Amino acid sequence: MQDFTDDDENLALSKFESMLQSNKVYFFDSEEFEEIVYYYMDTGKMNLAKKAIALSLTQHPTSIPLKLIKVELLIFENKLKEAEKLLNYLENIDPTFDEIYIQKAAILSKSDNHNDAIFELHKALKLTNDLADVHALLGMEYLFIEKFDTARASFEVCLNIDIEDYAALYNIIYCFDMLDKNNNAIVFLNNYIDRNPYSEVAWHQLGRQYTTTNKLYEAIRAYDYAILIDEFFIGAYLEKAKVLEVQKRYDEAISNYQITLKLDDPTAYTYLQIANCYEKLNDNKKAIKYYHNAVVEDPMLDKAWLLLTSLYLQGNNPQKALYFIQKALEVDGDNYDFLNRFAEINIKLNLFEEASKAFQKSISLGDKRLGVYIALTDVLHFIGDYDDALLILIDAKEQYPNSVEVLYRLSGLSCLIRKENDAIFYLENALKMDYSYSSIIKELYPEMFSKEVVKQLFDKFKY
Repeated sequence: MQDFTDDDENLALSKFESMLQSNKVYFFDSEEFEEIVYYYMDTGKMNLAKKAIALSLTQHPTSIPLKLIKVELLIFENKLKEAEKLLNYLENIDPTFDEIYIQKAAILSKSDNHNDAIFELHKALKLTNDLADVHALLGMEYLFIEKFDTARASFEVCLNIDIEDYAALYNIIYCFDMLDKNNNAIVFLNNYIDRNPYSEVAWHQLGRQYTTTNKLYEAIRAYDYAILIDEFFIGAYLEKAKVLEVQKRYDEAISNYQITLKLDDPTAYTYLQIANCYEKLNDNKKAIKYYHNAVVEDPMLDKAWLLLTSLYLQGNNPQKALYFIQKALEVDGDNYDFLNRFAEINIKLNLFEEASKAFQKSISLGDKRLGVYIALTDVLHFIGDYDDALLILIDAKEQYPNSVEVLYRLSGLSCLIRKENDAIFYLENALKMDYSYSSIIKELYPEMFSKEVVKQLFDKFKY
């Protein structure tokens, strides 16, 4: 689709818009109308495009190219039956227009009839002068039905026609990835680079394939070539930094991440990765600074809040950790991980009631992880709320019927509320299942050992 760049095109557009404002009718040839309609479509002015196509067909009622543009507009408006009817009419008039079959394929594709769309595109392929465009469409249809080798072949045709068709290149590599043929992708990319050695995109993709196959030295070399060709290639710096992290070359990784911050607007992800590197270097002060930057840049980045609070906890500063997890909960009060971290911090601050409420809310919102059940049970046990602790454990047993951690706690709490038969039943089953976890009883419910029957059970299952 062409844009209005030369004087003739500007004149046609000005003339058309003047006509709309004055209610006069001017004559345009069919090619001028095509340019006008495509201009409005390209600039998103669909109402004006519809006005232009309607007027064009009153002046040129037999123009197949204009009728095909009308089909495009109908498809855009999702009027597929109307578009299909018009295409069938045009095919009967002149079946030699490749665009008829391309638009039929577009309708079929929108209806998820990808095999039929492929059939129509093969018809277009016999008629078209633009092989690359049709093969690109074919490639996408083959992707939809997961025929990755066939799709790759179509995209390779596009690349052979235009060696710098990077959309085709990305799709070819995607096909290799989906087929787990990373080594084949490496061979393909090296051959491509032999033909187009200054393609930073190809070097970058080669680096990704080397990274996937754990050839890290070769990956860095490929990223370095991409950067040498284009010193502003942010993706190459990022991928190189990731590999340097894997190699534990944290200072170099930080340098590469820092370059991306200078080249473009900062991202929370980059701040997060820099913070991780500083944490690995035991420079917690700088790590905290960059975790702060990450949560400011993107308050919805869960991982940054959790790592920030974790670092404060490691630094024996639970008050700061509490402050930031409360900030996180202001952003998303129903986040399981935030609630559980809030509970964990409150336990460290001996605020057990707050911890209990947080764990309970987490479970009520659907967090059914065993660790959450266990943590809540132990908090309720500690504050003497045995009945509620037992109810939580009964719920946990429904979710995890074979968990010995649950069974031992059920035994201990049943004993505490004087349901001795239940206590012995749960204890016997737990000891049968896994004796090694019996330390739970000794640590959390030592009073049970005053009972002779408990001692006997331990002796029975000890060996």
